[in-house]
Amino acid sequence: HKQIGTKPNGHKEVIDYCIAPSENIEVWTEMLQNMKSRGLKQVELFLSDGVVGMKTALARTYPKAHFQRCLVHVMRNICAKVRVDDREKIMNEFKQIHQQTSKKEAAAVLHKFYARWNKAYSNVIKGLKEIEPDLLVFYNYPKQIRASIYSTNMIESFNNVIKRKAKPKAEFPTEQSLDAFIGIQAMSYNDRYFNRIHKGFGQVQ
Repeated sequence: HKQIGTKPNGHKEVIDYCIAPSENIEVWTEMLQNMKSRGLKQVELFLSDGVVGMKTALARTYPKAHFQRCLVHVMRNICAKVRVDDREKIMNEFKQIHQQTSKKEAAAVLHKFYARWNKAYSNVIKGLKEIEPDLLVFYNYPKQIRASIYSTNMIESFNNVIKRKAKPKAEFPTEQSLDAFIGIQAMSYNDRYFNRIHKGFGQVQ
């Protein structure tokens, strides 16, 4: 489990990580409390996939923070539950949600999506409606940074670096050796992006 943050000045860094057998509310609460105890007093926006307990843990630790559900993960979940023949069509329509100029337009596209697919996939649409408050939060922010805050691509790219570098080792003999390896990758990532302003953030400081 990893947390990557972008500061108000646009610099990004790995804030924390932990090795845990599963994702649950206890793990996320502990990570968030650890971040707070280390001095991260307030967070404006949290962006996450659909991990169980994340939003509840967030409400306990950073109650003023806003929460955005990763739209790429939402789209993947939808695609896993629909017929293969419908996947491309559904994916192209769902992508329109994050390509609008305003939250109002995006909401209209989302509701059109509900109406179009509810008959064939009522459970999928029901699930979407339940998380709707977390789908369009990124539209509350300047358009220059929206592409960075509607999906967890930043963490996915860091995960890919870890996977690529871990491949030659195949497996780690102990949890400590895995922990040390990830720690080195995190420090390397932070060194690489030290003083670099993430796309769009320079214009909206």
